[in-house]
Amino acid sequence: MAKITKSIYRILFISQGKLYELYARSIYQGELYGFIEVEELLFGERSSVLVNPAEERLQSEFTDVRRTFIPLHYILRIDEVEREGVSKIRPVESGDNVMPFPQPVLPPGGGPGKN
Repeated sequence: MAKITKSIYRILFISQGKLYELYARSIYQGELYGFIEVEELLFGERSSVLVNPAEERLQSEFTDVRRTFIPLHYILRIDEVEREGVSKIRPVESGDNVMPFPQPVLPPGGGPGKN
């Protein structure tokens, strides 16, 4: 008999100058144009012995969030992984102090209302 497993995804994206690494069971391009919908966020098992402040900060930031919408142009990578890792926030490792300006989702001249 085949074993039924649900996929786990690792999502890397930039938000407010920091690199976020989240794990989730469900991701898809939904009805909101230019955004990826992420549902069923996964956080590590709670242990009274080992405390991970970075993961606790992420968990408190996403408390009561059923679904989050991440702008497509902020996502760096999405991987399907075998098991959940540790969610974390870390500084963007870059040699320069310049943050790239967000690019428009629509191509130039191709916006709504154009004929």
